[in-house]
Amino acid sequence: MPENMPIYLDYNATTPIAKEVADAMAPFLYGHFGNPSSSHPFGVQAKLAIENARKQVADILNCHPYEIYFTSGGTESNNFAIRGYAMANRHKGKHIITSAIEHPAVLEVCRYLETQGFSITYLPVDKYGQVDPGELKKHLTPDTILVSIMHANNEVGTIQPIRALADLAHGVGAVFHTDAAQSVGKWPVDVRDLGVDMLSIAGHKLYAPKGVGALYVHEGLQLEKLMFGADHESNKRPGTENVLEIVGLGKACEIAKRDLERNISHFTRMRDRLHEGLQDALPEGSFILNGHPEQRLPNTLSLGFYMVEANTLLSEIGDQVAASAGAACHSDEIDLSHVLEAMGVPVDYAMGTIRFSVGRGTTEEEIDRAVQVLTKSLSALIPQMASEESQKPDDVGEIKLTRYTHGLGCACKLRPQALEKVLANMPLIADPNALVDASTNDDAAVYLINETQAIVQTVDFFTPIVDDPYWFGAISAANSISDIYAMGGTPLFALNIVGFPSNRLPLSVLEQILRGAQDKAQEAGIAILGGHTVDDSEPKYGMAVTGIVHPEKILRNSTARPGDVLILTKPLGLGILTTALKQGLLDPSIEEKIIRLMAKLNKDAAESMHEVNVSACTDITGFGFLGHLHEMTAGSKVTAEINLAAMPVLEEAREMAAMDIIPGGSLNNLDFISPHVSFTNEVSRVDRIILADAQTSGGLLISLPEDQADIFLASLSQKGIVSAVVGRITNMGEGKIIVK
Repeated sequence: MPENMPIYLDYNATTPIAKEVADAMAPFLYGHFGNPSSSHPFGVQAKLAIENARKQVADILNCHPYEIYFTSGGTESNNFAIRGYAMANRHKGKHIITSAIEHPAVLEVCRYLETQGFSITYLPVDKYGQVDPGELKKHLTPDTILVSIMHANNEVGTIQPIRALADLAHGVGAVFHTDAAQSVGKWPVDVRDLGVDMLSIAGHKLYAPKGVGALYVHEGLQLEKLMFGADHESNKRPGTENVLEIVGLGKACEIAKRDLERNISHFTRMRDRLHEGLQDALPEGSFILNGHPEQRLPNTLSLGFYMVEANTLLSEIGDQVAASAGAACHSDEIDLSHVLEAMGVPVDYAMGTIRFSVGRGTTEEEIDRAVQVLTKSLSALIPQMASEESQKPDDVGEIKLTRYTHGLGCACKLRPQALEKVLANMPLIADPNALVDASTNDDAAVYLINETQAIVQTVDFFTPIVDDPYWFGAISAANSISDIYAMGGTPLFALNIVGFPSNRLPLSVLEQILRGAQDKAQEAGIAILGGHTVDDSEPKYGMAVTGIVHPEKILRNSTARPGDVLILTKPLGLGILTTALKQGLLDPSIEEKIIRLMAKLNKDAAESMHEVNVSACTDITGFGFLGHLHEMTAGSKVTAEINLAAMPVLEEAREMAAMDIIPGGSLNNLDFISPHVSFTNEVSRVDRIILADAQTSGGLLISLPEDQADIFLASLSQKGIVSAVVGRITNMGEGKIIVK
């Protein structure tokens, strides 16, 4: 593999289609197109291909071909097995047992069945992720009809004692199902030896295509169909069979059976080479192994790195090594996988858990290079290594700042739910000179100096939202200064606030960040007079900005009036698009467009506000349009009505949101604001997310009398600002927002 090619160590997520599999599929992609239900030669040819594949799948499982049913993948197979059996046999009992570490394709089905009157027991696991047969025995009852325990865990690789568990289930007359999506092709899977009654397979885990799977069902078991139609798959699964991919699955199973011993040997050597390489390179205690040390898939290595954020590490190495995280760290919480939680992995290690999974094509050279890449990044992230000069800061190659942080820009703000809870317990400070303070949700504080002068003070900082250090500094500065404009003030000077990983990045990067901020400050007509720095694990930059305003001309977000119209000066969708940018999904022209938009000061819009009688103003940042509008409506005790059709939106953001490229901060915003918003049925999920999207350096949201709108819009247009009337304040109320 070329030196600059990334190393794929995420085979548990999916595998490439094997060449032999693709070759077997090719005729059915082009010439062999017949419907297997047709009686003419074209149909017969397709039917024979399906039955050959059924035999190939049965051979690897050691069952009869007529016990194999083709599905769209592991998820459907699990649904069909669990829900299908439960619904068809509810007259025998309504108790089902599973484990706490199952795949969501099992757990979510069980949660659904709980709503249908079934009782579900979720068995605990030990520190290795194994179910104790004695624990199962304690929970079996005459009412138990089904036990579903996965064969091998997809995250840590632990293999369960399926035979012992199945025998116990059979002892009370229960049926046993196992999800073997991760084990087929990596470990011996024989349904007779395992003693299971149903078993699920996912094609894309064993070098077959995505979108095809199979379910083994022991002869004689009754399952209720999930779908209804014709009598395909022995009247178990209607719909014309996916001949192309079924052929691929069959061939993949044939190859997996043929090469099983060789694959196990290769997987084990590659997995252990990676493990031992990291053990040799990293200090003792810097990571732990998750999962059983022996009863584990030969290709799976789950390691928890001490006091490292998994998503930060993956962001940094993402273009060099592909792996999966076991935790997601946010500004106010750490979301551990349910598997690590059930195993009781200590949080300090669980938060840094990475799953590496090797495959047939993994080479020793790739493993050795992966060890080098990981060691280089971890030397700056693991506390006991970060204090040593184990990485030369100047030797980092091309700088892409978003790889050095777990989240982007204003989307990294504390969740509004958490912030609201904390601030509710803070005492209010009474100071007659404090004209705007923490008792409101305004953008900045205002302090009276004399009859004609008041100081406006704000502070803001965040993690990189773009890769280029210069533009990160410029965007952050524009975002910080915006609060002064939103209060009707004029900025005077600023102070830098810097968090910088000096052991991970060269100081020349910090210089570029500061230069970008300085250029933006000069554009605003202010100087940066100093600041404060700390050594941090992530780059962070922002400003404390001081401005001035006449006490009688302060703009608040709590003084909107019925009859006002609402005008927005920048389009929405920046949070979504910067997330897409980090994932490498944006065209360079779109990247340049959003960078310029975020770096644009709200200075011109603020100057236009001085020409009209503005009632209220706020800038749109991390809490999204709806979050900041709610601060305005709640503070003003009014109701707002929003016209979605008039809302300026970056169309590319709609495309990305439809692809589920959505920052977590935006989803948190929508969850928080939903009780205060009434959406008509025509407002799609995508548009709701865009309205809650966490913006960085967004526009101003201005409430002003309707008779002032044309004057204001004309002034903005003369300055080249594309803006729109997006809604109106309809009446006094309790802060409700109506989106039409």
